Amino acid sequence: MQTTPITAELVRGALELEHRVWLHHGSSISHGSNAASASTTWPALAAAAGGVELVNLGFGGSAMVDQFTARVLRDTPADLISVKLGINVVNGDVMRLRAFGSAVHGFLDTIRDGHPDTPLLVVSPLLCPIHEDTPGPGVADLTTGTLRFRASGDPAERAAGKLTLAVVREQLARIVAQRAPHDPHLHLLDGRRLYGESDAGDLPLPDALHPDPATHRLIGERFAAAAFAEGGPFGRGSVGAPR
Repeated sequence: MQTTPITAELVRGALELEHRVWLHHGSSISHGSNAASASTTWPALAAAAGGVELVNLGFGGSAMVDQFTARVLRDTPADLISVKLGINVVNGDVMRLRAFGSAVHGFLDTIRDGHPDTPLLVVSPLLCPIHEDTPGPGVADLTTGTLRFRASGDPAERAAGKLTLAVVREQLARIVAQRAPHDPHLHLLDGRRLYGESDAGDLPLPDALHPDPATHRLIGERFAAAAFAEGGPFGRGSVGAPR
C-alpha cells in the first residue's frame, strides 16, 4: 500500500494550524490510562493550556527508549518535543544501568538528527512509590479484589545494575547536564514536580501505577505552568515559536 510521507506542510495543512505543534512521547500515563476521556489526559490538558497542537505518542507499556520511536520523533514535524522516560523501563525490567545511559544518549542523538535546534524537554518519572527504590518487573496483584500493581524485584539487586525510578531520575539528570553545554535547547523536568510525595496522600494512584482523572488534571496544569510559562522551555520566546 502506498503511503504519503509526513511533511511539515501536510501536518500544518491538515490541522490548519495557528499554533505550534508539540510532539510528546511517553508511557500509558501519557497515553491516558485512567483519564476520564481523550481530551482530559494530562498532555491534552497541558496542550490546551499552552495553546499548542498536540501530537501524542504515548505508548501504553511501551516507552522503552526504542530506536524506532526515536526515528519517528526525528521524522515528525514539530516545534516543541518532550520525552517522558523511565517508568516502563523499570516496570518492564528491560535493561540495566549500563545499557540505559547509552540507550538514552542514542535516543536523544536520533531526535537531534532531525530537530537540531527544537526545544527538547526530557521529563523524568512521576512519583510511583512501588518502584521508587524497588526494581521491576511490575506485576498485577489481584489479591485485594481490584487491579493493583506491585514491584516484584529485590531492592538489593540495585547493586547489580537493576533500575529503580530513583536511579533513572539520577541518570536522566546526569545525561541532560552532560549534554546541555553543547545543546542549549535541551531541558530537564523532574517528574516529581508534576506528581510528588506531597500529592500521594491526597491523590494516591488508584492501581499504584496510573493517575486518576483528578490527578491527570493536576499533572496537566503543572506541566503547562512549568513548560509553557514565560521563560520556560516551551515559552513563547523559545526557538519553537511560530515562524
